[in-house]
Amino acid sequence: MPFYVSPEQQMRDKSDYARKGVGRSRSSVVLQYAGGILMATPNASTVLHKISEIYDRIAFAAVGRYNEYEVLRKAGVTYADLTGYSFDRGDVTARGLANWYAQQLGTSFTESMKPYEVEIVVAEVGARPDDDQIYRISWDGSVSDEPGFVAFGGQADQVSAALKEAFSDNMSLTQALGAALTALTAPPAATPAASGAAASAASTAGNGTPTELTASQLEIAILDRARAHRTFRRLQGPRLEELIAESRSASASAPETSAAPEAAPAPEASPASDDPPTGPAAGSDGIPKPPKAK
Repeated sequence: MPFYVSPEQQMRDKSDYARKGVGRSRSSVVLQYAGGILMATPNASTVLHKISEIYDRIAFAAVGRYNEYEVLRKAGVTYADLTGYSFDRGDVTARGLANWYAQQLGTSFTESMKPYEVEIVVAEVGARPDDDQIYRISWDGSVSDEPGFVAFGGQADQVSAALKEAFSDNMSLTQALGAALTALTAPPAATPAASGAAASAASTAGNGTPTELTASQLEIAILDRARAHRTFRRLQGPRLEELIAESRSASASAPETSAAPEAAPAPEASPASDDPPTGPAAGSDGIPKPPKAK
């Protein structure tokens, strides 16, 4: 005789299963900068991409099972192409694509025995920074609008906290890359009861990445606002190495700059005026004199 399982328990079990699958992946970040949108993720493969182009001004980033989010990526490209061909290229938007992905993932989550173990971000660069759009779509079909930046997959909460500290409006590409690298390599939060093994593990990031990522270990792409048609561009090779070196040198010089105002104070100089605002007149011994007899 089959056992009865309540719908609430079924949804809870599916969500826990998908969350664990996504949590085993490495974290990725997407953030705005003055010239567009930056996407960054640890990825040693040069063939299997986590970040891809969807349409003219729209990009796709995902974590989780590669075979599952690759199917979703191809389906999204087909949806965008058909929409642009049937209507107008301007009708293809990140919001429409995010809603379409939410419908597909929500239907699969409800009707299938096994949910998708993926988490997706769809980003669109606008003509102005205020027009940029970043949407996060979870395995159960829920959609959230993420203004400014988003971290997802792996230790998303920890990476998001580090990214929040490093992020600011109107950053340059070098500053944005530095903020992304800082967040992706953020050490796990220390606890009072941490053991020796946990302390030694602090030398690596919480999402399984080393404290410093090289160009060969990263997948970086941008949506370049200055481009008129296809804005998606990958950063790799010497150009990426140059940007990483610049971002790290800027991060290394930042503490020195901030520490300059905290130098030891100089000894107090004597007042320039002959009559100071308080105290006895200059040249006196500091002892009040009785008034002269008339």
